[in-house]
Amino acid sequence: MSVNDQPVDLSGAEWRKSARSNGQGGACVEVARNLPGVIAVRDSKNPNGPALVFTPAEWSAFLGGVLDGEFGTP
Repeated sequence: MSVNDQPVDLSGAEWRKSARSNGQGGACVEVARNLPGVIAVRDSKNPNGPALVFTPAEWSAFLGGVLDGEFGTP
């Protein structure tokens, strides 16, 4: 995992699930926002698997796209 070609240590990440997660094993992601300069995202069903890492600007752009309906969400 890297941001700007720099390795990212996620060992101190504080992972949070959405409050809308029902705990029934559905399609959930967890987000860690407590690391400086990094937003990390992982599959809650595979916590030891890979994580995606974003800069705060990239994450903001993604969230803006979601809110604007750019990804065809219902």
